[in-house]
Order: sequence, then structure tokens, then C-alpha cells
Amino acid sequence: MKKKLHSYPGENLTVTFDSARCIHSGRCLQGAPSVFDVNAKPWVQPDNASADQVISTVQQCPSGALSVDVETPAGAENTLELRPNGPIYARGRLTLRKLDGEVLIEDDRMALCRCGASQNKPLCDNSHRESGFRAPAALGRLSSDGGEGPAGPLAISAAPYGPLLLDGPVKIRGGKDTAQVRKAALCRCGFSANKPYCDGSHATGAFRAE
Repeated sequence: MKKKLHSYPGENLTVTFDSARCIHSGRCLQGAPSVFDVNAKPWVQPDNASADQVISTVQQCPSGALSVDVETPAGAENTLELRPNGPIYARGRLTLRKLDGEVLIEDDRMALCRCGASQNKPLCDNSHRESGFRAPAALGRLSSDGGEGPAGPLAISAAPYGPLLLDGPVKIRGGKDTAQVRKAALCRCGFSANKPYCDGSHATGAFRAE
């Protein structure tokens, strides 16, 4: 998984930008145009707005490409939002790791690939736009949600050549549907007929991902 970190220090805070995670949602440009300006050099200038405005704008970045050193509240709700024909926006107390336990990212936001075409798996890199991926923001059937239990962090494990495995409390939102779960397997190959959940289609498809 790629990382391309850049730091933009200001008087009161430092904004960090991971260009490998950016999916060009444009929310930073809209939220604080005096701070985030692609025509300026440097393109991030934290002192051009209040610290509160910078933090608020950074927290709207769906992929987590932008960050500031602000701790996520312990009681924050974990959510996964399905984007039509696009990725999963994850928010909360998140740990993304390999199945062997190696931690890839600890963050409060990330955009997860579900089309199977990303070159930066398990993160989205906007490949769904070129691959022709089509999937509505709707929830398929889940045989057992196991959603009852205390709040806490969410671990997301990327199974080699397989799904994303969820372990922890999370609310999954798709269109008008919502499911509260503690354990689930999410499709990341793009082939499942029961999206966003895995149905084993990766085993017979051409999906390749460590």
C-alpha cells in the first residue's frame, strides 16, 4: 500500500497530506478555499483560516488523505457509508490491517476500494471510474449481524485474495438502509451478487490482492 506524505506546518497546527490516499473529492477546496488552493504554492496554507475551520474542513476529507493531530473521541461511532458505483467511506476509531495482524493504518477516516481495480488496495484510488464498476448504495442480505454490544474500535482486516473482515461495532449505511453489525465480511473484488457483503465470488474470479 502506497504512502506519499507531505507536511504543511502553520503557527497553530500542521496539516499532513498523503497524496496516495487522495480521491479528489474536492471537499477541502470547498470548505476552506483560502487554505486549500491548488493554484497556490504551497497548496496548503494552514494560517489562512482559524484552526477550528482548518480542523473542521480536514475532517470532511472522506479518504483521510488530509489529517491534523486531533484525537478521535473514544465514544465516536464507527460508520461505513456505501457510495453509489464507488468506494466505502469509513469513519470512527479505525484500524486497517493485514490478516496476520500487521497494522497498515490507524485513522478516523479512509476510503476503501470495493471495485477490485484499485492499484492501492485496500484503499480506493478512483479506479472505479475507469473500470466501469456499477453497484448501488444498497445493502444486501446479512445472515447474522451480531450488532448488540458495547461501543469500541473497529478492526478492518484485508484477507489475501479475499474480503475485508470487520471486527467491532459499526453501522453500515447504504441508501435508505442501515445495519448495525459487529462482524461481517465485505466484498472487495467487485463480483459479489450480495454487495456490500462477500458471497465467495472472489474464489472463482480474477481478483488478486494481498
